Amino acid sequence: MKYPKIKAEYDRLQPEFTLIQAVIDARVKEGDTQKELADKIGTKQSVISRLESGRANPSVAFLKKLAEGLNSHLEIKFIAS
Repeated sequence: MKYPKIKAEYDRLQPEFTLIQAVIDARVKEGDTQKELADKIGTKQSVISRLESGRANPSVAFLKKLAEGLNSHLEIKFIAS
């Protein structure tokens, strides 16, 4: 990226974008709508929508429940820079 400030902000937000895309990809792979996924994990469609649009700050417990609903497991890594 040409502008250092823009690159720094992009890098700062990259984990959120990666999480959002992973959730969307897993949901689509399962063939679920947001509503169907929400029903599987006992929440509302609006919660899934907020998560997928980047307007949520989910807890680890919620992400674990989400992974189960997506027939997946949650893996969180710290990678040295």
